[in-house]
Amino acid sequence: MMMSCKNFLYTIIPLCALCACSGSDMTYPVITSIGVPNPIDCQVYKRGEDIKFSYVFTDDTELGNFNIEIHNNFDHHTHGTSSSECEWEAKKKAVNPWVFSQDYVIPAGQATYEANFDIHIPDDVDPGDYHFMIRLTDRAGWQQLKAMGIKVTE
Repeated sequence: MMMSCKNFLYTIIPLCALCACSGSDMTYPVITSIGVPNPIDCQVYKRGEDIKFSYVFTDDTELGNFNIEIHNNFDHHTHGTSSSECEWEAKKKAVNPWVFSQDYVIPAGQATYEANFDIHIPDDVDPGDYHFMIRLTDRAGWQQLKAMGIKVTE
C-alpha cells in the first residue's frame, strides 16, 4: 500500500527534526565563580564608584555572549533568581535612575571565559535599590540568567 504524500510529510519532517537535534548542544551555560564573585546579593556601592565585575562562564560546547543589565528596583519587583532577601528602602518614584545595558562578545571557540572588568556608577543617579542582571548565552542559543539586588548610596 502506498503512503500518501500527507502521511509521508507527517512522518519524515519530525524524523528529520529529531536527527538534526541529536548532536546539538542541549544544555544551559553556567555562571559561576573562581575565588570571590562580584557583585553578589545585597552589596552596597556609592555613586561615583566602580563595580568590579568578576565571574566565570562555562559551557559544555561553546559560549556565545553575555549581557549585563542594571535597572532600578524602586518598586521591589523580582526576577526570581536571587536567593537572598536584602533590606530594601521604601518604594519610591524614579527621578534619575541608573539604566545600564551592555552586550559583550565572548571570543569564538571558548567553553570557559573569565570576565573581569569595572562598571562605573554615574555620580548623578538616584540612590536606592537596583537589580544587577547577567544573561549568558551559548552558541546554540541556550541562556542562563543571574539576577541580584544591589544598593547604590550617596
